[in-house]
Amino acid sequence: MAKDSLTLAATGRRKTSVARVRMTEGSGTITVNGLESDAYFNTALQQELLKKPFEAAGVVGKYDIIASVSGGGKSGQCGAVVHAAARALAGSDDELKDVLKKAGFLTRDARMKERKKPGQPGARKRFQFSKR
Repeated sequence: MAKDSLTLAATGRRKTSVARVRMTEGSGTITVNGLESDAYFNTALQQELLKKPFEAAGVVGKYDIIASVSGGGKSGQCGAVVHAAARALAGSDDELKDVLKKAGFLTRDARMKERKKPGQPGARKRFQFSKR
């Protein structure tokens, strides 16, 4: 995380997605991979999730975000952007860091897909057992 007078940068991760975020003071627009966040994350749940760290910190509409996301699907990418935005906000003010940490936005969600095991069709599923 780099701290500048006008620009804050942070990295966030979720599942296999990685988001790099540059946050500047502005009107509250969120751009993801060159598109508006509403166009990129098209479900209402994901659009609400993007705003949660700003609502928790009480800085809605104060910062513009430019995010570059790669890997994973839309859900993981949304979580990665939220994580990165929260880390950038925490870098801007120590008081916000306590609020965001208590709300759980600074914790990296470590849940990943379990790997497929050899001799099985999936991670947990077994082939059908035949006695005879």
